[in-house]
Amino acid sequence: MKNYKIKLLIVLGLMLSFSCEDYLDKAPESIIDQEVAFSTFDNAQGFVEEMYALVVDYGTGAHTFQDYIYGDDAYGNRTWKGSYQIDNGDLAGLNRTNYSYLTSWQNNTYGSNNASTTSNNLSRRPGLWDGSLRGIRNANMVLASEDLMVNLSQEEKNVILGQAYFFRAFFHNEIMKFWGRFPYIKEVASGEFTPPRPTTYRECALEANEDYKRAIELLPVDWDTKSYGQKTLGENRGRLTKGAAYAFQGKNLLFAASPLMHFNNQPGINTYEYDTELCNMAVDAFAGILKLKDQGRYALSTWENYDAVFWKTPTATSWPGSTEFVFAATGGDKTTLQRFMTAGMDRAIHGQSGSEIVSPTHNFIYNNFGMANGLSIEDDLSGQYGPTLYDPTKPFENRDPRFYRWVVVDRDVIGTKATIPANRRQARLYTGGLNRSNGSDNQPSTTGYMHKKFYPIGEDGEFHSIWNNIISQYVGMRLHMRLTDVYLMYAEALHAAKGATTAPGSYSLTAEAAINALRSRAGIPNVLPSIVSDNNKFMDELRRERSVELSYEAHRWVDIRRWGVAHEEKYRRKTSLEFPQDWSSFSENLLVERVCEYPKHYWIPFEAKQTRIYEGFPQNPGW
Repeated sequence: MKNYKIKLLIVLGLMLSFSCEDYLDKAPESIIDQEVAFSTFDNAQGFVEEMYALVVDYGTGAHTFQDYIYGDDAYGNRTWKGSYQIDNGDLAGLNRTNYSYLTSWQNNTYGSNNASTTSNNLSRRPGLWDGSLRGIRNANMVLASEDLMVNLSQEEKNVILGQAYFFRAFFHNEIMKFWGRFPYIKEVASGEFTPPRPTTYRECALEANEDYKRAIELLPVDWDTKSYGQKTLGENRGRLTKGAAYAFQGKNLLFAASPLMHFNNQPGINTYEYDTELCNMAVDAFAGILKLKDQGRYALSTWENYDAVFWKTPTATSWPGSTEFVFAATGGDKTTLQRFMTAGMDRAIHGQSGSEIVSPTHNFIYNNFGMANGLSIEDDLSGQYGPTLYDPTKPFENRDPRFYRWVVVDRDVIGTKATIPANRRQARLYTGGLNRSNGSDNQPSTTGYMHKKFYPIGEDGEFHSIWNNIISQYVGMRLHMRLTDVYLMYAEALHAAKGATTAPGSYSLTAEAAINALRSRAGIPNVLPSIVSDNNKFMDELRRERSVELSYEAHRWVDIRRWGVAHEEKYRRKTSLEFPQDWSSFSENLLVERVCEYPKHYWIPFEAKQTRIYEGFPQNPGW
């Protein structure tokens, strides 16, 4: 066995606190021998803790905190950030930018950065590329040291190894989502190391699946019920569990089964064709966490309490997510979180200096946020499904309740208190209005909408503002996995494998029933039988439901790529809604036509020097 010098994070002699403000505040670093690092549970867990800090929080992990929505769902005011490079087809530029969560802010090249996992500012920690590689190495160091854990009980050893297996799979998945098929590294690299690049994404995913299966066997359902969890009682919610391993196992398999990965960059991609074998495996994995839900471990949030998923968690040291929480990156400082929470609103309202603006695009809202009758606008206007609700001259009326809950439109009441200036009490999002951009970087909405999904609103209906400062009471959501996402992925995988109305052997829920559970929560009707019976139409409806429920949660760019639709015109257009103050007319205005060719712009290219180190590591197509 090779002996390594290991940097171990010693936190008060025990384990890492997951609280927001105190995270790693008291974490002196020590360099110790491998034998010492794994000689006790506290030391071994201390080493594992760094892998939690290497998980990138998409919403706060970039140097410019609000530049995390890379799909067609939002338009960023600044034109020199990561989303701008994606819009313009400059995916190679993402390898060089300091402004994306994909790379570390302090250095714009792979392989050398001085970002630190001990930084309380999440944008100063390693980016997704370098952090994931470091996480893979750390996981392999833990697994290679199993024989040294002689002083650990079997239960303690299990949870150490379970976390390492999970993280090895998870960090490979993080790279794979953006760069595609990647060598599955299962040893601590030293000297000459030249693993060939796999020929398919599926190969990598099946390797990760084995690690997730091991993690499921070894991780607990609840840390608080274990003797080792008693040391950090009250701070265990963010730690890895059996439920998280089931959820990410299913996600890994569904992504590998998706059209982009299934067609492996070949011509003739069919957005409705999945790898059904992998879909069936994904369904069985999701069934594992859904059974834990049935046992009371998780629960879908009610509509009345849904804000608790996104922001309504009292005190800045509490974990957000309510009963839906499955897993997320660890927290950071309050200032960063507050900038994220206010990203969709006019700076003049919330007063957060340094916060930038991301405006919901009209194209995304029109194509996805449907009507109160449960239909998309397109289906509603078709007249095939009953009376029409959508009126183009009254575009804000009769909409899906989630539209009103998460999107701010013109004339919405922001506040009524006497201290609020009269011209700031309502949103003024008409063309030329007070909350519309004049073209400057830090000006308000560019699209005619703002979003409030993560934005605090008091029990009295008053928005947080500089005249009603309540934001310090709350913590913004951390973006990785919640139970609603599990339902959506379960339904997608099950429908692709067996259809809308057939339940699998591993669980009693059909894809139709899973989606209707989410629609029922929002108060909209079930999917119509005529849509359910049409396989492609129902898949479209599943995807629209996913787009609405997970809107502005950093899933969109990955989703439209894995579905193989990002190059279609519908997903390349970013538009605004233009209208005068009196609402006498409404028109759509093109802001940007995104550059996207299949398959070139579906994967970020590897930096050239990475592909020249040795033969057998081909570049992504088109680069």
